[in-house]
Amino acid sequence: MLILLALFVNMILLVVWRSSKAEVCLAAPDLAKRDKTFMECYTYILLSLKNGDLYIGSTENVENRVNLHNKGKVKSTKANHPWKLLEDFKFRSRSEAFRYEKFLKTHQQKDLIRKKYNLK
Repeated sequence: MLILLALFVNMILLVVWRSSKAEVCLAAPDLAKRDKTFMECYTYILLSLKNGDLYIGSTENVENRVNLHNKGKVKSTKANHPWKLLEDFKFRSRSEAFRYEKFLKTHQQKDLIRKKYNLK
């Protein structure tokens, strides 16, 4: 019984606040090595119909996020809306989606995306 109690005490309860809602996940003591969230997330690519800019981001809800971009509610993209969704990629966790977002934001990858969609 003491061993079970000790194991429970060693468990860490994480509360991650995102988008005005709390997500609660149990995680083992080696938090740095484990993914802290267990939800589907997406990395997405947008094209500005105003000036041809590309925007790459990640979110839990692509449709809602694109609507926010197009309504001018996202500071970094409001000057160049409307936006068109070119592609989205589904991942098992927030951290995987974020890693892929960072990868796509490299200049080499942005050039490849432009070539893929025949953009200047």
